[in-house]
Amino acid sequence: MTEQTTATAEDLAAAGADQLPPPKTFAGRYLRNLWTANTFTVTVLAVLLALVIGGILIAISDENVRATTSYFFSRPGDFFSLSWDKVSDAYAQLFKGSIVDPTAVQAAANGTGKWERVFFPISETLTYAAPLALTGLAFALAFRGGLFNIGVQGQAIMGAVGAALAGFLLPLPVGIHLVVALIVGAAFGGAWGFVPGILKARTGAHEVITTIMLNYVALFFLGWLIVQKGVQDPERSDAISKPVDDSAQLTHLLGFVGPSLRVNLGIVVAILVVAAVAWLLRRSTFGFELRAVGLNPEASRTAGIGVGSTYALVMTVAGALAGLGGATIVMGTAVSLTGAVIGSVGFDGLLVGLLGRAKPWGVFFAALLFGALQAGGNRMQSFSGISLELVGVIQALIVIFVAAPALVKTVFRLKPAKVSGLGTGMSKGW
Repeated sequence: MTEQTTATAEDLAAAGADQLPPPKTFAGRYLRNLWTANTFTVTVLAVLLALVIGGILIAISDENVRATTSYFFSRPGDFFSLSWDKVSDAYAQLFKGSIVDPTAVQAAANGTGKWERVFFPISETLTYAAPLALTGLAFALAFRGGLFNIGVQGQAIMGAVGAALAGFLLPLPVGIHLVVALIVGAAFGGAWGFVPGILKARTGAHEVITTIMLNYVALFFLGWLIVQKGVQDPERSDAISKPVDDSAQLTHLLGFVGPSLRVNLGIVVAILVVAAVAWLLRRSTFGFELRAVGLNPEASRTAGIGVGSTYALVMTVAGALAGLGGATIVMGTAVSLTGAVIGSVGFDGLLVGLLGRAKPWGVFFAALLFGALQAGGNRMQSFSGISLELVGVIQALIVIFVAAPALVKTVFRLKPAKVSGLGTGMSKGW
């Protein structure tokens, strides 16, 4: 009996920890599966891997670092020392520009600086993150419904157009004016999303083609609109619209601290919309039908779900979300319409939606990450001389690694995720 017991213990030891009984507590399961290919670990390691590759690019892009390669084998320490200094300084500036600058905190605490400088980095991060969260949701919602909404950029443009027109053409009281402008912006974006949705439902036209074309239509429509009489600012000769009335502008949340803090009610709108979309997907009939159609449209049609009407409704709601993203820009930071009023926030929203794995709160945190990279990238460019385009490279690398978890799993030798409840749903890729 003793020999049998000993043999069993040796067999268990040889089999490794994977053959042991699963832990009974959530903490035990989490710790055991921390180094497995679950969603959380893959995402964190994807960000880390992108930052490492970004650091290599920062180092080799520096002229002084490249100069040391001519005598690398005689004095390799120079190369590694300069590389470390350059990369560490760049990422330090990225942190200071997006989260907090410890020097500013110290100066404000001892009375030699202003608290405005302390809150400026996080204010910029939240300012960039708000529209990204909304455009990311626009892509994610359509993605969950089995549609690839490339038209987020055009829908955001139309949302900005609608909100701006309501903002300076409608004479409404404070409070009501702001709400109406947001609703009009969402309606314009929703109408722009409805077009490819109904074309998909009625004719089978692929949404990728129609939404790409509508992006250009929206862009050229904006360029035409802002030079029309009644819309163009009469005090300007360039292509710019009248400014949105003060009553329709989103209130700056930290304006009492300092005028440079741009974070506004847009971030509050984004959080409320994220919570609403999360509820919609999980608790509503429409959310169930959307997910069912996204997983298997043929089975959904057999079950009695109107696939065509679901496609049209999904694209309309997604367009409204993107329209809200454009509205928060023109009502919060831009104030007037220009040809580049929303920048690339619609296209960036595609990346945010992918990084967030098409889940509402995942999209929100992805928007915070991208907002931090954009805010910190501005300081990194000013203080470290690093091109802002490199931040775009890092963003793209993050999405690539998240979308290809098998690559991250291979690089870091992750074990297959076996325990349910730890976010393994999309660990095998898109």
